[in-house]
Order: sequence, then structure tokens, then C-alpha cells
Amino acid sequence: MQVILLERVAKLGQMGDVVNVKDGYARNFLLPQRKALRASENNIKQFEAEKAQLEARNLETRKEAEDLAAKLNGQQFIVIRSASDTGSLYGSVSTRDAAEAATGEGFSVDRKQVILAAPIKELGLHAVIVRLHPEVDAKITLNVARSQEEADLQASGKSIQELAAEAEAEAEFEIAELFDDIGAAASEDEDLLAATSEEASEAAGEETASDTAEDADKAEDDSRA
Repeated sequence: MQVILLERVAKLGQMGDVVNVKDGYARNFLLPQRKALRASENNIKQFEAEKAQLEARNLETRKEAEDLAAKLNGQQFIVIRSASDTGSLYGSVSTRDAAEAATGEGFSVDRKQVILAAPIKELGLHAVIVRLHPEVDAKITLNVARSQEEADLQASGKSIQELAAEAEAEAEFEIAELFDDIGAAASEDEDLLAATSEEASEAAGEETASDTAEDADKAEDDSRA
């Protein structure tokens, strides 16, 4: 189908361009969203008559979009989701979630303006494009985490893999300390047992010596008698 564009369309053309597109793309996207008109003789004449107004309107909306982009660009928004220990989400983060996160922070963003190559299915920091106008994009970051604390750590530059590795290392250290404590306690018990045995042996030796002395004294007394 041949259409005349009423605004810039990425990878297709600028306002006023007459282009060939697939029928389904025209019927399902370009025409219902008023991004284009069928390139009939009457529609082309109508466009030429309204071109100045359309261009003025485009400049106005572009200026508004540029003002919003200046504030929105570089912003980071937190999205809390449940996930496994490996970082895989139980579900996904969609364009609607991204728009709601931005709107919740006071920015007017519609889910149709959010561009995702695919739904987000992993924890971490994800760059997202927001198309505020056919000629104006803003880049934001979605910080997808399981908690506010995890989001803060990710924002500081640590990945979920690094956090998991740190947690594992900490657990291994605690286990090693526990075994060291157990070993030290066992060593103390052995030392105590050895000392006790030594004391018992010394006491037995002393008792035997005493008995021997008493027997000798008794024998001497008997011989005198």
C-alpha cells in the first residue's frame, strides 16, 4: 500500500514522504494511529493544504518532548520482582511496568512510548528507550531487583552474580570459622584430658610411694619386736 506520512516514522521516512508499506502494517499501525494517510490524490492535496499546520504542530510537540527528555534522560527507576537465586525472574518486566515505574516518579510516560527489544526476564540494570516524539528519544535504566537493598547495591555497580558470589564466600567463611572453633575446642579438650591423666598418674605414683614407705616402716618395727 502507498501512504503519505504525517510524521517521521523510524526506518520509513519523514513527514510528507510517500512510501510503500505492507497492507497489514498500514491498516494495523500507521493509519489507525494517524501517522499516515492513504496516498490517494485527495489525501495528498489535503496534506499539502495542511502541511504548514502539521509542521507547526510537530515543532511544538517536539519542543515539549525535548523538554521532557532533558529531565527523563539518564533517570533510573526501581522495579521490585521475585526471582531465583540465579537472577531469573518469576515472570517478566514489560513496557507497562516500565511506564508505571516512570509515572510513579512523576514523569508522564505511556507504555506505547517504551521500546523493549524483548521482555526483561533477569535481575539487574537494563537500558530502555522511551520514544517521546518521532524525533526525540530518552534513555532510562530499569533497576530490577528483589528488594530495595538489592537495588541499592546494583545501583552502586554490583551485579547479581557478584552479590551471589559474595554471599557464597561469606557463607564459606562462616563455615570455616565454625570448623576452626570446633577444632580449637577439641584441642582444648584433648589438652585437658592429657593434663588430667598426668595428674592422676602423679597422684597414683605418690600414693604407691607412700604405701611402700609405710610397708617398710612396718617391716622395720616387726624386726625390732
